[in-house]
Amino acid sequence: MSITGFLRGKGPSGFGWSSTAEEIVEDLDLSDRTILITGSNSGLGAETARVLAMKGAKVLATARTEEKAEAAVREMEGEAIPLICELGDPQSVRSCAGAVRDLEVELDAIICNAGIMALPKRETLFGYEKQFFVNHVGHFILVTELLDLLADDGRVIAVTSEAHKMAPADGIQFDDLSAEKHYGAWRAYGHSKLANVLFARELAYRFENSDTSRVANAAHPGPIDTNLTRNINVLARGIWSAFGPFFLKSIPEGAATQTWAAVHPDTAELNGEYLLDCNVARSSSNAADLEMAHRLWEVSEEIVAGL
Repeated sequence: MSITGFLRGKGPSGFGWSSTAEEIVEDLDLSDRTILITGSNSGLGAETARVLAMKGAKVLATARTEEKAEAAVREMEGEAIPLICELGDPQSVRSCAGAVRDLEVELDAIICNAGIMALPKRETLFGYEKQFFVNHVGHFILVTELLDLLADDGRVIAVTSEAHKMAPADGIQFDDLSAEKHYGAWRAYGHSKLANVLFARELAYRFENSDTSRVANAAHPGPIDTNLTRNINVLARGIWSAFGPFFLKSIPEGAATQTWAAVHPDTAELNGEYLLDCNVARSSSNAADLEMAHRLWEVSEEIVAGL
């Protein structure tokens, strides 16, 4: 446990900063669950998938390539099916959704875990800033393609970050989704993470106004040193490595919140929340803006229709 974890302890849920994914599922039997996880080949995705499969869930494990997906599945104890899903390629995302459909399964949860972070230089895909496209649009396509396979009490978890508070002060840049006017590595990453929270908010709103018990939430894993940090510069990485043990979570600790959101009985009725350290937390005001969430959904539909 880190010093920060020791000091923070547990919250109202009975879990907290230093809880691990294995602790979340310790008393659960997940043999009747089917759960799709993006980015299952490394970091938080790999740990989440491993723990869920270990407890009996059928895990649909996606990765960017067939080789990575198959390698991920080989590391799991239990039933896991490798799937290719390159979130930056709409055709790959739709092919993944089609492969899931061919399995003739009902999904109990979709964990939108994969992502990219803090690209040092501006890059675009289909005319949109790459982090926004991969982290938000790719998952938007996947989830909306699979909604008809989601169980009536199914759950969607959008993995986000406290970095959503680093997004521009006025929120989603609808007039500059290519980041052509202003690009900063962390600003753009925060922008994509804000989109993740707003996606979960809007989906939750739609679920709430439907005839199902489905829920959608956004989960922040906490500060963790995974391969997402590969774009941090050398000096920052040196500082990160030197002081990380004092304030960083381990990967098992980081995987806890999304695991809690996806399978724990206590989260079955949480809807439209921002989750941190396995408890409900407060997001930025932009991330709680339902009008912005509605508009982002509509714009995302227009983006997808134009691809």
